[in-house]
Amino acid sequence: MLDQELKTQLSAYLERVTQPFEMVASLDDSATAREMEQLLQTIQSLRADKITLRTDGNDARKPSFTLQRAGSATSLRFAGLPMGHEFTSLVLALLWTGGHPPKVEPEVLAQIAALEGDFDFEVYMSLTCHNCPDVVQALSLMAIFNPRIRTTVIEGGAFQQEVQEREIMAVPMVYLNGAVFGSGRMTVEEILGKIDTGASARDAAKLSAKPAYDVLMVGGGPAGAAAAVYAARKGIRTGVVAERFGGQVNDTLAIENYISVLETDGPKFAMALEAHARAYGVDIMNLQQAQRIIPAAQPGGLIEVVLSSGASLRARSVIVSTGARWRNVNVPGEAEYKNKGVAYCPHCDGPLFKGKDVAVIGGGNSGVEAAIDLAGVVRQVTLVEFMPELKADAVLVNKLKSLPNVTIHTNAQTTEITGAQGKVNGMRYKDRATDVEHLVALEGVFVQIGLVPNTEWLRGTVELSKFGEIVVDAKGQTNVPGVFAAGDCTTVPYKQIVIAAGDGAKAALSAFDYLIRSPVVAGA
Repeated sequence: MLDQELKTQLSAYLERVTQPFEMVASLDDSATAREMEQLLQTIQSLRADKITLRTDGNDARKPSFTLQRAGSATSLRFAGLPMGHEFTSLVLALLWTGGHPPKVEPEVLAQIAALEGDFDFEVYMSLTCHNCPDVVQALSLMAIFNPRIRTTVIEGGAFQQEVQEREIMAVPMVYLNGAVFGSGRMTVEEILGKIDTGASARDAAKLSAKPAYDVLMVGGGPAGAAAAVYAARKGIRTGVVAERFGGQVNDTLAIENYISVLETDGPKFAMALEAHARAYGVDIMNLQQAQRIIPAAQPGGLIEVVLSSGASLRARSVIVSTGARWRNVNVPGEAEYKNKGVAYCPHCDGPLFKGKDVAVIGGGNSGVEAAIDLAGVVRQVTLVEFMPELKADAVLVNKLKSLPNVTIHTNAQTTEITGAQGKVNGMRYKDRATDVEHLVALEGVFVQIGLVPNTEWLRGTVELSKFGEIVVDAKGQTNVPGVFAAGDCTTVPYKQIVIAAGDGAKAALSAFDYLIRSPVVAGA
């Protein structure tokens, strides 16, 4: 089940186990059950003095196994094999159950332990989903540190009947006490924010009480992180407020064009961004959405950033780096069938459409890469591009055209995503040359048509282009004194990670120049 190199690595990790625990397997006669038993036997053999294995479990979900710390009532179950991207989740769960402390802020653990009520979580994942481990690890952590929280991690491929009965067409998908709780990437802080009703008010009061910053980044993607590092290195008080540190990078699978980094993936890159900023003492305020900016009353005065939680932060200068999000195709059926056949992440959700017919909307690099990826999993891919020709790089287009199960329609306008019984069953598109409309029967539609800047909240405050991008000069300055902007939310062309990072550094240097040339107003 595990090769020798992986066994050696796992053995080294399990040396960190300090408290005894048992694994209880509920098995059937399936091939997956045999693999599970072999995996558990290997784990037990690597740390027999602390880990016990039982195979007499009788859970309804077979094959599955629980991790049970001795003397506790914790409940964490893995249904199906947690391999692929989820092997790390399994290793962490073994360590946490065995007493090794998680790399989580103490106040987060305290918040988990203090939760009142009974919470029964079920999280469906796929082994190729790069968004799933964050959710799996968050809910595993909660189950291990609060006995009133039950978490079951379900590998969709091993429990196809459940997936079909619940009409799950996107992962990660989380149920709480039998009802849909949420889908997509979620951190433990986000989950706690949804179930701990008093957390938002407590956080807002803490944030509002913070002293003013010299420079405050609004947005924590590559631009915001680079700006934070450059500002903090100047020895000035620096903060970052972000909805999700790392931004859209978290949803990127492979990064192979960031200079000096041969290859990485989005989640790892986002973690590195945050670690770099924290190394310089940057105050990072995550899971916070900016609502508006109130400009300073006079040069050198304090700019106020109002958050949706009701909190207010103050700073002598502000750098907006809120990035962009996936563009919707905005046709009938898209919103109605989101996560019911309409998807935006082929890497995460593609395996759920194995052997089925799907469409990709968009002929740029993202769309063509998605179609190539999906072609290896699904039965048939139909790619629809609005323009007369595909816009992707030639090497990608050539690869796409070589695939036998891909059909390409250019000069085609998507007009509707159709469905029945709560899920997608087709897509209509119009031939722009003839005005003839066509209906393609399929079960999934992947939207890959570019980005929209996250700047709606700034309308009426800073100057925006006709596309909603923040208008900046060569130094990243907006039309509002003391307010700068960087990254994908601005008019700077070419939305690339390396360009966003460079713009963030430039904006930080410009903000520092602004600060040293501005009068220090009393109270600032």
